[in-house]
Amino acid sequence: MDHESPCIHCGFCLPVCPTYDVLGTEMDGPRGRLMLMDGLDDGRIDASPAVLEHLDLCLGCRACETACPSGVPYGAKLTATREAFCNDPVRPLARRRLERLVLQGVALPPWLLRLGMRLAWPFVASGLLARVARWLPGRAGAALGLLAATTPATQGPPPFTAAATSRDDGRHPRVALLTGCISSALFGDVSRAAARLLAGTGCDVVVPTGQVCCGALHRHAGDRAGATRLLKRNIVAFEAAGDIDHVVVDAAGCGSALKEAHELLGDDPAWADRARRFSSSVRDALELLDELGLPPTQRAVPATVACHDACHLTHAQQLHGLSSRLLGQLPGVVLAPLPSADRCCGSAGLYSLLHPQVADALGRAKVATILDSGADVLTAANPGCLMHLARHAAPNATRRRPDGGDRWSADDNDVATGTTQRTAPQGASVGARRRAPSSASPTALHPLILLDRACSLDDDDRGAPSERRLAAASEDLTPAAHRPAASNS
Repeated sequence: MDHESPCIHCGFCLPVCPTYDVLGTEMDGPRGRLMLMDGLDDGRIDASPAVLEHLDLCLGCRACETACPSGVPYGAKLTATREAFCNDPVRPLARRRLERLVLQGVALPPWLLRLGMRLAWPFVASGLLARVARWLPGRAGAALGLLAATTPATQGPPPFTAAATSRDDGRHPRVALLTGCISSALFGDVSRAAARLLAGTGCDVVVPTGQVCCGALHRHAGDRAGATRLLKRNIVAFEAAGDIDHVVVDAAGCGSALKEAHELLGDDPAWADRARRFSSSVRDALELLDELGLPPTQRAVPATVACHDACHLTHAQQLHGLSSRLLGQLPGVVLAPLPSADRCCGSAGLYSLLHPQVADALGRAKVATILDSGADVLTAANPGCLMHLARHAAPNATRRRPDGGDRWSADDNDVATGTTQRTAPQGASVGARRRAPSSASPTALHPLILLDRACSLDDDDRGAPSERRLAAASEDLTPAAHRPAASNS
């Protein structure tokens, strides 16, 4: 691990830390956790269950890095500490087993994950999964609730999408798209949208075969060996795709992990240069579209949109306000101001499964601000955020405390905006919305879906349920010569 951090104990990190706001203790904020990590590093503190619990309760959102005037590399310090204690028997056995189970699951071949989602779809569509999830306590209910709130879109982009136009310099940049694990199994429509949009900007888009999970969840959990193994497989797969200008990622957490992944192989002479080249080529799809410019708009998308800024896009990659900047260019879109748009929603990789009480408090809080904004669409550039927010935005989402009580210990709107500090016992249930949910819940979409809806001519796969309401309302701006002939059927 690193030596003692350069923290000056100014406290600027505390107001932006979601877990400090929820749990209200010094050791559940960045400043206190840095003291614990420094103590573990130099042997002044033993790795007791209480100490490791404080560190496990960190979301890893890295909002503290953005707020820190001293440039403390909190994320790197946390990652190194989690790697050191990932399998420590002091940590709860059930938590370690659940981590291992999920990490093994996402590392399965993408085709097998897609098959699993297709088999699960009847239980999602019937509502059975949602009903079971509402009655199951704790982690089991959280896991099923995430699946129940998500409509799987397992069809990904084609292996190659040719550029639809030429750029001003006559070039066709060649980009390779990472389709991921969870993304490929549940959000294939997002990858299709990314491919079409990039082709519309003049890029040739390839989808390398042999690619696997990016390893972000493994790195987040401290499984360095697992993350390194997956990184090597992806480097080989993307090198096999030939000369490319960029590796494009449509999930914020994956992009953040891959941009920093070269650190895993920095001491390996056989892989260090290959890893650096790979990491330096990674771009978020929104980042590259912002750089290249959006394709011409084909239709309006009448929607009031609230943009949740995913932590690993905003704080880890320092790409602030990217979704709002791009969506604000679309005709018909009205951006709803969202207080603390960059505040963590509680998803945070495996966090919503490992610590459902804190994660649910933050999820309900974020959805409360979105409902108050009047938006009918909420966007997030990360699959975990989309699933977590969709679960809490559902009309039948539970608003009761996990212990079944009727009184709330905190106002979730304050948790979401960071306007209140409170003290709560360790493990206490905190936060829930005080008013009944709106009868019309916002649709949770990746920003790429809205951008694709506005900019792409291809309407062949507009059948995804998450897009139907937008498609039905969209005002077609496509010139008549490009519109499909009317059908009499």
